[in-house]
Amino acid sequence: MNLLKIPNKKGDKIFFYYDLGREKGQRPSTGIFIYKRPKDQVQKNHNVEALKLLEIKKGQAIIEQQAIGTPYIPQHKFKANFLDFYEEYVKNHKSEDNRHLPCSLAKFKKFIGRDFIAPKEITEDFCKRFRKYLLDCLTGETPQNYFARFKWVVNAATKEKYFLENPAENVSATANPSVALKEIIEVEDYLALLTTPCHNEEISQAFIFCLYTGLRWIDVSQLKWADVKDSSLTTRLIQSKTGHPVVITLHPIAQKILKVQKNKATNNATVPELVFALPTANGANKMLGIWATDAGLNKAITWSCARLSFSVLLQDKNVDSATVAYLLGHTTTKQVNRVYKRHRPKDQQATISKLPSPDALPYFLTLGD
Repeated sequence: MNLLKIPNKKGDKIFFYYDLGREKGQRPSTGIFIYKRPKDQVQKNHNVEALKLLEIKKGQAIIEQQAIGTPYIPQHKFKANFLDFYEEYVKNHKSEDNRHLPCSLAKFKKFIGRDFIAPKEITEDFCKRFRKYLLDCLTGETPQNYFARFKWVVNAATKEKYFLENPAENVSATANPSVALKEIIEVEDYLALLTTPCHNEEISQAFIFCLYTGLRWIDVSQLKWADVKDSSLTTRLIQSKTGHPVVITLHPIAQKILKVQKNKATNNATVPELVFALPTANGANKMLGIWATDAGLNKAITWSCARLSFSVLLQDKNVDSATVAYLLGHTTTKQVNRVYKRHRPKDQQATISKLPSPDALPYFLTLGD
């Protein structure tokens, strides 16, 4: 195990790196440095302790290399508490595009209800019980997504030899379709909302913006002026589930809303970072309910209805699924065909009337007379 000594730009410190090769990523930092010319006793003491720690890290790295290909886990690598392994995995893989991972950890902690769990307790039966727990307390695809992230952690632990066999391998991640169908905001509902004042203008502006863009709550509540590249044409966001950038051509009403919000922002002493100043999701949904009632909508309206309605009304106008999927930020049409579609006819009587009419069949007109 070789170590590299690389001075910093000022030349007053020397940093140590592992030398594992000359390819990219093969010279990671040890995180240790010493003072090149210590000025006082404090810096001299630092150098002494740093070099001792460096020897320990070098020894650990040598053991790790020697253990490759064997079932042995170096003691400094093994975590007796599986929670520690889970937390470290989340820390190393956490990103804005992978929000399900930290959420899966939070649910896992609630499930076990304690601060310690040994790897030997993670059995196939345990995995099945955790999956059932997620299905009991969550709906839609959330339990499937959370359990899938849990399986990532277990798979990683298996590769690190915490398990001889992967206990979650034969336990599939399962969705839990909600029995409560979301309301669809029809064209006449759009118009009713547009002409009805809301007690919170920021909520009404943001919700209507979502009706015309298909953004979800997490998108619009975090929408920054920096994300809007051309307020009259497009807005560029990173779709949280796919990590792909989405360019949305804005409807004139969406453009108008941005213009109104921009005017309010420029009138403030300090220009806000966010486009909309919104309360919590729960508070916003409560206000939506009041607004919908005032508008005469006999529907249970929540923020998620905007995204569904955006998709459904476009499909009603025969916009193809691929285009709708793109506008929603999805890379395939799977979600559009499964989730973002009309789940019941708008007008059942109008639909039934499309069947052959007895007016054209004189024989049936005499039946029952």
